[in-house]
Amino acid sequence: MKPGRLASVALAAIFASMAVPAHAATIEITMENLVIAPAEVSAKVGDTINWINKDVFAHTATAKNGDFDVTLAPKKSASSVLKKAGTVEYYCRYHPNMKATLKIEP
Repeated sequence: MKPGRLASVALAAIFASMAVPAHAATIEITMENLVIAPAEVSAKVGDTINWINKDVFAHTATAKNGDFDVTLAPKKSASSVLKKAGTVEYYCRYHPNMKATLKIEP
């Protein structure tokens, strides 16, 4: 093998072995017709949740454990970044039958 080729192979092996950090995801959760969809979402710490209210009345995404409480005006959206791992059940304070679960991995 030629010396230049050997150096290229060595560099490629070094870069291939380096850990590449995963990129945070953006996950959309929609509130429409008094339903949260999807009702169960898996995510990771650092991911962004884009809450979208497609209804003509206000909704909230209120964590039962107090981790978050997002208020969404009619036809508006908001975003929040997940900061800690765990399973979080949440609901709409205005419409308590609207329920969902976030499973957040480290």
